[in-house]
Amino acid sequence: MHIPPYHKKPSWQRFIVGAITGGIVAYMTLLYMYGSMYEQLMEENYEMESEINELKLQNEALIKDYEDLNEKTNEEPIIESIEVEIPNWEELKLDRLIVHQLEEMVKEEINHLIGEEISQVAESDFLLERAIENKRFPIDKTTYYFEIRKLYIWDTLKLTLDVKLTD
Repeated sequence: MHIPPYHKKPSWQRFIVGAITGGIVAYMTLLYMYGSMYEQLMEENYEMESEINELKLQNEALIKDYEDLNEKTNEEPIIESIEVEIPNWEELKLDRLIVHQLEEMVKEEINHLIGEEISQVAESDFLLERAIENKRFPIDKTTYYFEIRKLYIWDTLKLTLDVKLTD
């Protein structure tokens, strides 16, 4: 039996070269797809490791805060900050800068309450109201005074004030 010499025919030569070229192109495509997929997975893995590290640090900080809070439960809670809100500034057509100055003036007036025990401030809330309502605040040849709409005493002393112009 004799094997015919197909390697000498140009059609078979093109087929063999095409098959080899196709195999090489397919292999390169496979390598590219695998490489891009692997790169994406590595990037996702690094992002997740970073997120895990952040969450571990956050968890440690929360555990430390919880332990500190447990230690502080025997102590009286104190006022840590003061927030002042003036909701009727648009009705009087006040500039936002003036509103900010008024808020800062009120904060300076009652700034001594930061660090005080909440129970002491709650007992003297009437004095606090009178101190704010009886004080006049001059800005740019105009004098303002306040009426307390809402007073909230907790870790943060929150005041909601209505601003009025003196007559």
